[in-house]
Amino acid sequence: MDSPPPARARISIIGAGPGGLTCARILRRHGIAATVYDRDTDADSRNQGGSLDLHEDDGQLALREAGLLEEFFALARCEGQETRRLDRAGRLLAHHLPDEGATDSPEIDRGQLRDLLLRSLAGGTVRWGRALVSVSGPADGPRTLTFTDGTTVETDLVIGADGAFSRVRAAVSPATPRYTGVGFLEAWFDDIERAHPEVSALVGNGSLHAADGERGLFAQRNSGGHLRVYFMRRVPVDWADATGLRLEDTGGVRAQLLGEYAHWSPRLLRLITDNDGAYVDRPLFALPAPHTWRHSPGVTLLGDAAHLMPPLGVGVNLAMLDACELALALAHSPTIDDAVQRYETSMIPRSGHFAQLLEGGAEHLLSVPGFDDVQRSGPAQR
Repeated sequence: MDSPPPARARISIIGAGPGGLTCARILRRHGIAATVYDRDTDADSRNQGGSLDLHEDDGQLALREAGLLEEFFALARCEGQETRRLDRAGRLLAHHLPDEGATDSPEIDRGQLRDLLLRSLAGGTVRWGRALVSVSGPADGPRTLTFTDGTTVETDLVIGADGAFSRVRAAVSPATPRYTGVGFLEAWFDDIERAHPEVSALVGNGSLHAADGERGLFAQRNSGGHLRVYFMRRVPVDWADATGLRLEDTGGVRAQLLGEYAHWSPRLLRLITDNDGAYVDRPLFALPAPHTWRHSPGVTLLGDAAHLMPPLGVGVNLAMLDACELALALAHSPTIDDAVQRYETSMIPRSGHFAQLLEGGAEHLLSVPGFDDVQRSGPAQR
């Protein structure tokens, strides 16, 4: 089948995260329609996670192409660029305060960013409750998308923006994510200023990172008086089952953490003893680095589907840059196939470079030295 021109093509984006929605928005600005399919039942069916920083040369660049940069800065928290590094005794090792008016990497909640992008799209662009099972069809297209509800869609281009455990990836690559050996436990604090003033003062306006070589923690302000903390540990992927713990047993998990962090400062232990609610287990996975694939007409990947890496500050930014470059390639190429080849020629080497730089980077989060090398490291920077 001849590759169609993008303006007349059926374009399907799998995944309504920052990458998929950015791609759909920029395509729409260039008069190209795309449909986004997402497994969530609706836009509010689950919490989108913590805060992230958008950089001038990738995430913000994509929002500028999307025509949303001004709206982004109306929501962003420039004071959130503050970072603190402590040792396990609670001593301050490094403290970065952003310059007044600095906008190089302001913070925004993931949910706020998603809502901003969703509001920019025409009604019906996102089809909720559509979990992809597989991509099939001949290599030269069209491709067929099969969903868990039994429905199918025929498409000229499928863009896999469906994250770490992408269903689209299998259409171009046999690669699967591997556990890094480091797991996060997420907890949160509500009404931080009034209910937890000591924790508020400890973390400051941005984020706090501490580690002792075997374990660490990363605490981060969110909007609306919320704070998230991630306890970072070198554990088996099934550590909870192995220790007989249920994550719903907040007291049991808290006791386990207090035992593991027993030699830490009581100031830092407040992040274990005082948090609100249950814990969420978030083991870290990564794709082999570099992850490459043979070009396949009608299928491509962006973001974590293409280059899942440890959470060291580049994930969402690279996903949005991928989305921007792919959308612009589609807007300025004669055929779908020309656009995808143009995009992959740029994206795959770039993501491979970052993936190799960050390979093994999950261990970095536990190390005592090296904070200046990845000053903004942390799980919610993805």
